[in-house]
Amino acid sequence: MKIGGIQKFTLVDYPRKLGCTIFTAGCNFLCPFCHNSELVVPEKIKQLKLIPEEEVFSFLKERKKYLEGVCITGGEPTIHEDLPDFIKKIKEIGYLVKLDTNGSNPAMLQELIMARLINYVAMDLKAPKERYPEVVGREIDVSLIEESVKLLLNSNIDYEFRTTLVPNLLSKEDILKIAQWIKGAKKYYLQQFSGRKTIDPEFEKLKPYPDEYLLEIQKAISPLFETCQVRNL
Repeated sequence: MKIGGIQKFTLVDYPRKLGCTIFTAGCNFLCPFCHNSELVVPEKIKQLKLIPEEEVFSFLKERKKYLEGVCITGGEPTIHEDLPDFIKKIKEIGYLVKLDTNGSNPAMLQELIMARLINYVAMDLKAPKERYPEVVGREIDVSLIEESVKLLLNSNIDYEFRTTLVPNLLSKEDILKIAQWIKGAKKYYLQQFSGRKTIDPEFEKLKPYPDEYLLEIQKAISPLFETCQVRNL
């Protein structure tokens, strides 16, 4: 695994669990508002000092008496073919595992769910279907995103969908379209935009939408979900 970083303690990345977060390097999207450019932009990844797996597993074994869960994020973890084997080793130590994903690899997602290697999935929905390539900065097969959505909606695994409301990029109308797409989902979070060290520096100049605007959208779509909340990053 290409491991670009590890946050040794978190109270927020894994819902209701004391955990840590492992950051994988590499992504198949190039969202201009992403603030993990060192894990996404190929030129920056080359400059990363990757963390050996042995070092990660040593840390996890040492902290097992204190931590409950491991969140695997990126970048995009599912682009790595050895992800299932990596997670299996984490599970063998005794951890719960949460996966953060953009949903572009439904085959990998299904494999992980069927093998019971993950306990929680957080899937980012970047835009309405018709605007996906524009928002993520890549030409992608949106049907793969749709397949991952269907997989989670019809699975027994604990999951959430989430969308970051980027000013001048996503509007209330866009969120209403996404909400109709995933209606009936267990959890949908509207995330406030943060302009810190974005891939495209122009996005660092943007002011987040007012909280009232997000709450207005949340009120409009909340009947479609079991849980719908605004989340500050």
